[in-house]
Amino acid sequence: MPTIARPMADRLNFAVERISDEAAFAHLKPEWSQLLKLGASGCLFLTWEWLYTWWKHLAANRQLAILAVRCADELTAVAPFCIRPPSLSRRCPFPVLEFLGSGYVGSDYLDFIIHKDYEPEVLTLLASHLRGERLVFDWAQLKRCGSHAAEVAFRLREEGWRISETGMSVSPFIPLSGKSWESYLATLGAEHRYNFHRKWKRLNKDYVVQFEQVRTDQQCREAIDLLISLHNLRWNERGGSDAFHTPDLVEFHREFSRIALEHGWLRLYILRLNGKPAASLYGFLYGRTFYFYQSGFDPSYAKYSVGLVTMGLAIENAISEGAEEYDLLHGNEDYKSHWSCDSRELRRLSLYPPGNLGLFYRSSAEFERASRTIARRLLPKSIVDGIRTKWNARQGPS
Repeated sequence: MPTIARPMADRLNFAVERISDEAAFAHLKPEWSQLLKLGASGCLFLTWEWLYTWWKHLAANRQLAILAVRCADELTAVAPFCIRPPSLSRRCPFPVLEFLGSGYVGSDYLDFIIHKDYEPEVLTLLASHLRGERLVFDWAQLKRCGSHAAEVAFRLREEGWRISETGMSVSPFIPLSGKSWESYLATLGAEHRYNFHRKWKRLNKDYVVQFEQVRTDQQCREAIDLLISLHNLRWNERGGSDAFHTPDLVEFHREFSRIALEHGWLRLYILRLNGKPAASLYGFLYGRTFYFYQSGFDPSYAKYSVGLVTMGLAIENAISEGAEEYDLLHGNEDYKSHWSCDSRELRRLSLYPPGNLGLFYRSSAEFERASRTIARRLLPKSIVDGIRTKWNARQGPS
């Protein structure tokens, strides 16, 4: 296995390997999957399948820098890192250590994966290992409460590293444990509950309604392209969306949706009216959590609120399958607040090494953030959003 080993032992003989080769990354699959079951930070976006597929399609010119922690021969932790090189076009003149899955693909809850029986030792070991790096660490989409990455960051602060914390977004979610569809509906606002029932009855009055779940590989191939088409159809008139806006991003979802189908995770739904696709919803059931990823609908059916109806039917299905949570993922869009009253805060931690180099890194980053803030204040939001979408499409994954 082509790895660079840097042994650091204590009474339990731990060692850290740095994996920089794709073949070695591929070789980790069975151990990685087993470790995820034994840790506290397991989620869809930390699976080997999600991150390896991201690496294949969206890594651009990044370098692998995965840290694998072993105790004897047992894999006890993974820090799923990569290094983003300097980019003058992005006004980032220094290399950055970030998580695999970063950028606009929408990976929430990024973190280290640590065997629950070894957390104290591994956290100390990772902090000790990372303190000698001369890179900026940019760790995004972390849970505000309860991430291993934050614990390591605060230990590094004690070693003289500077930390900048930025709130990124919120992830609304719906607690479903112990709820039936009817008892869940009873928790919603009366107006929203009434609106769902009214739209659902009107659809069934005016059309033959079918709500289908993709179950075969051929259906999956057709349905993911349909979802993307319906999503873009809805958003093109609003200036576009960055959900599926590059060929590499589309290929990522084409491949990962089939992988998720094989594992039983995929929940890709199509709402048909008189046999014609009117809306689609793309999500995943991983463990006891349903992750709502994206949706789309034909604007010609807007008066029927087919997007709202499809969301409600997906939540009903999640309850029937025993999901304990329906996670709407990051974003504070109004429609999410209609379905949920609970949310998690997500944050970014930027870490700068001690000394003059760290001061230079931090000054450069703060200047860049200040420039963006000024631009957002001076330009209309529609123009800023349009520039961001076109810039992302031209530059590739950030």
